[in-house]
Amino acid sequence: MNVYFLGTGTSQGIPVIGSNHSVCQSTDFKDKRLRVSVWISWDNNSYVIDCGPDFRQQMLTSNCQKVDGILYTHEHSDHTAGLDDIRPFNFKQGDIPIYAHKRVIENLKKRFDYVFETENKYPGAPSVKIVEVVNNHPFSIGNKMAIPINVMHGSLQVFGYRIDDFAYLTDVKTVEKSEMNKLKNLKVLVVNALREEPHNTHFNLEEALDFIHLVQPEKAYITHISHILGFHEEVQQKLPKNVYLAYDNLEITI
Repeated sequence: MNVYFLGTGTSQGIPVIGSNHSVCQSTDFKDKRLRVSVWISWDNNSYVIDCGPDFRQQMLTSNCQKVDGILYTHEHSDHTAGLDDIRPFNFKQGDIPIYAHKRVIENLKKRFDYVFETENKYPGAPSVKIVEVVNNHPFSIGNKMAIPINVMHGSLQVFGYRIDDFAYLTDVKTVEKSEMNKLKNLKVLVVNALREEPHNTHFNLEEALDFIHLVQPEKAYITHISHILGFHEEVQQKLPKNVYLAYDNLEITI
């Protein structure tokens, strides 16, 4: 299975518009981060987790030719605002399955009402097939099973996903023990770490490293990174040997 990091930044991306912060001024490509998303592929299967406002750019840069489905973590705009840009895939493939919590589906129906119209739908509008994700109910994507991981983003429920020995968790602040049990024997864990200072809805770096220590994956990659965390190369030097800062367009094979 191939994992391609389409974006590894927070809701504003890096550089932040109008910012004079030194990380935003960096010329290192690893310090330039689009909104957070990954593309997972194996055999002839191709899925993305989240579809944010940089989706079009991410698809062009990665040269992704097919999307068999979109797994949504939650409804925040940096994870969902690119839904309209699935249209080229619609034209080639037809309806694109979207997998999400019922609450997220209802949110998308309000924000993208024209996508979900059943009468007099504009012929060029995106077209989706809804698949509701329910905690403790794994579902099939291609010939693999996706296991939802129920976590909390402050007071908001968010789904992470485990596929084989890979797990992707973003916008996490707390995780119940029952959900931790779903993360045993991972080869790769991807988890968010916003900055060094505490945050009320996201892991900071210390919390992310503590979580990684509890889960004990073979390797861990940190994503959903703020410019405030620091320069990529400087932060990487401080991390444990099996923990890596992800960066945009990084590809790993599991």
